[in-house]
Amino acid sequence: MARLRDKAEKVRSKNAGPFWLTIDIFCGEKTVFQDVCEKLSNIDIANVLDVDEADLKRFEISSLNVVKISLPRPQIQGSIRDRDMHGASWAAIIGEMEI
Repeated sequence: MARLRDKAEKVRSKNAGPFWLTIDIFCGEKTVFQDVCEKLSNIDIANVLDVDEADLKRFEISSLNVVKISLPRPQIQGSIRDRDMHGASWAAIIGEMEI
């Protein structure tokens, strides 16, 4: 098995407004995209991120070889308990997943 960050060209995360985060997995090649789509399950993502699977929104954009995952922020952006105001650290967590 390989880590997602070693297979994908880039894994990034960012804000999608004050209430949502988005994680983008840029696969580059079609074969990598198909492999990621097949092996990266929503339940595994939910478990790693400690969120409810029903809260995940997943978009597989085959014309761009990109998998996009959106989820509610655990804390509202900029609130006193928000530890990642820009949402950038979530990519590192997903990138370490074995697929």
